[in-house]
Amino acid sequence: MSNSLTVGIVQQPAWPDKARSLAASEAGIRSVASQGAQLVLLQELHATHYFCQYEDPALFDLAEPLDGPTGQHLAELAKELNIVLVGSLFEKRAAGLYHNTAVVYDRAKGRVGQYRKMHIPDDPAFYEKFYFTPGDSDDGRGQGFTPIDTSVGRLGILVCWDQWYPEAARLMALSGAELLLYPTAIGWDPSDDDAEKARQKDAWTIIQRSHGVANGLPVLVANRVGFEPDHSGVGNGIAFWGGSFVCGPQGEMLAHAGEETQQLVVNIDMARSENTRRIWPYLRDRRIDAYGDLTRRYRD
Repeated sequence: MSNSLTVGIVQQPAWPDKARSLAASEAGIRSVASQGAQLVLLQELHATHYFCQYEDPALFDLAEPLDGPTGQHLAELAKELNIVLVGSLFEKRAAGLYHNTAVVYDRAKGRVGQYRKMHIPDDPAFYEKFYFTPGDSDDGRGQGFTPIDTSVGRLGILVCWDQWYPEAARLMALSGAELLLYPTAIGWDPSDDDAEKARQKDAWTIIQRSHGVANGLPVLVANRVGFEPDHSGVGNGIAFWGGSFVCGPQGEMLAHAGEETQQLVVNIDMARSENTRRIWPYLRDRRIDAYGDLTRRYRD
């Protein structure tokens, strides 16, 4: 792999109108590709509004198979623009079996892999367990915490709620991931005060930067923007805070978006991961003989 990689992140609002949302995604993809991006990351569920604020069986109609219209469109864009593109699908795998899935398209090769979100939240305004089945821990086809090989490198892709779990990032790193990528959808309850909003956003940024530090890898994060109401009328809606960023293997911030529609194009020196790991050899010094209890829920 070349020591230099230009990456692009598309930060956008999204709407219940899938055509409108996908048009915004495409405009962002074309913009960063025109600036030289070889790898492009889209946010979680970029093709629709964040529908998990409430539970409605009719919303399963938004789901598509991996090779459905949205997937085909993203594959065509990756081929036309000669890029590696990481998109997000509400995947219908079978009747009654749905996933929140990040999908990778590699230039003219088409779809080369997918990652099904493993950690599924169930909290006020984030009722994802109603809609999504967790990804398989290992179905023999590279699922679970397994990187995806592409023409620009081995990508360790995790989705939103996965970002809070150091175990997920570590397993990707132990499997040879060369970058960590997080498509996400997170924001504030409008009733939160400014201090609480600052704490939440800082925690979100810090935890993902820490995965870069702990594993000596660059990290790419794509979040959405804009206020999306709770169409059930029960909740307050979510003000998605944006803040997409790219950081290096010591957590150094290379680019950081604001709270508006924005694209980032960043050149990453991939040789820094090797150099960083030589002076901070965390993988060498892991006490794997003493970590067995990590597979327990709690140590009573």
